[in-house]
Amino acid sequence: MSESSARFHVGQIIQHQLFGYRGAVFDVDPTFAGSEAWYDEVAKSRPPKDAPWYHVLVHESSHTTYVAERNLIADPEPAQIDHPMLGDYFNLYDGTRYLTGAPTN
Repeated sequence: MSESSARFHVGQIIQHQLFGYRGAVFDVDPTFAGSEAWYDEVAKSRPPKDAPWYHVLVHESSHTTYVAERNLIADPEPAQIDHPMLGDYFNLYDGTRYLTGAPTN
């Protein structure tokens, strides 16, 4: 997806507005890409399907989550997260976000 239409980007540290957890975005879908059954069961607040949705590594957890854009805010104090799959997606933390690829000098 072109991240230009998304408010958040891969590697950004976010917070969930309703549940308070922090995490790092590892993928972005331009619109909801889950199943109708999942949406009916999990998305209780009925966020819009035609806006971006984010795949997030949840801090101090071993699971990931799928979250609608309207439920997220940028973490005002981005700090590293602790997640066992972090190295599968990122290899560098620049002090505010996670990056892929080799560092440049």
